[in-house]
Amino acid sequence: MTEFFQSLGLNFEAAWFTATIAGILLIAFPVMLAVALIIYADRKIWASMALRRGPNVVGPLGLLQSFADGLKVFLQETIIPTGANKGLFLLAPIITFTVALIVWAVVPFDVGVVLSDINVGLLYILAASSLGVYGIILAGWASNSKYPFYSAIRAAAQMVSYEVSIGFVLIAVVLWTGSFNLSEIVGNQQGHVLGVINAYGLNPLLFPMAVVFFISSLAETQRAPFDLTEAESELVAGYQTEYSSMAFALYWLGEYANVILMCALNAILFWGGYLPPLNIDLIPWFDIPGIIWLFAKILFFFFLFSWVKATVPRYRYDQLMRLGWKIFLPLSLVFVFLVSGYLMLDRVGVPA
Repeated sequence: MTEFFQSLGLNFEAAWFTATIAGILLIAFPVMLAVALIIYADRKIWASMALRRGPNVVGPLGLLQSFADGLKVFLQETIIPTGANKGLFLLAPIITFTVALIVWAVVPFDVGVVLSDINVGLLYILAASSLGVYGIILAGWASNSKYPFYSAIRAAAQMVSYEVSIGFVLIAVVLWTGSFNLSEIVGNQQGHVLGVINAYGLNPLLFPMAVVFFISSLAETQRAPFDLTEAESELVAGYQTEYSSMAFALYWLGEYANVILMCALNAILFWGGYLPPLNIDLIPWFDIPGIIWLFAKILFFFFLFSWVKATVPRYRYDQLMRLGWKIFLPLSLVFVFLVSGYLMLDRVGVPA
């Protein structure tokens, strides 16, 4: 893209800056549009599973319902509690929303179609996504109310707990690939299983890791059955209780942007990303743009997210922590050991 702007007469520095801004907008605007449409899809899936109609009034088939909800919160008055720390109270949702967007900078949509193809892309995602905890803690503390604060503490503990398991899962993927670069992780999955299937997920040593990562994704994004930070019977609306108008909308948008990101990471890390499912020439799989394959896989995982929310009862908090620390953590450690042992024997061989 830099070369394109240079061809318009800009020098290299101006062309690079313009290309970077254009790349950011090309990712940010579609993500925000996708959030609006994915909320609609979420509600339609829940309605279908509960034998209801879902949104069907605003726009054709209710397609404009999410935009109407966005206009509603935009027109509402922003109310700041009297005892709240005003600066931190307003900063918290900005942090959450910003973090949800900046992580997309290293996500590869196709071969070479990535804003920043850095060698430590996976580390960047871990570092940036972990900053979301600050937005939640600040929201609870700055509200100067005990219920949002309790919820913020619980949310932070939940996110940190499952980030540990996610970290060990990612170690297994990095060991197998030999790189933190997301494009290389996707490329290494081509023909991985029997030379035919483009996925780590069907590898016997990595399939349990794919399952752990998917369930941890639900907990990390506070989706059902792990949505204890927003359990109406316990904490009203959780750490967002005191928020209204666009401050609340930023949390709303950030939550769904994170959900879409975790769906994308499930597809990229274990199910071939922008690669077609099969590595065969009989069907012109590779004539379909990679971005279409990636979007199809994201939609599939989002359907699973919605399916779980519509059918699985909510966990108790002690069950949530037990699953994270007593089941997923030991399991992921065992499979890191198995993967590293297998790769050592396969690449180095048995010592004489």
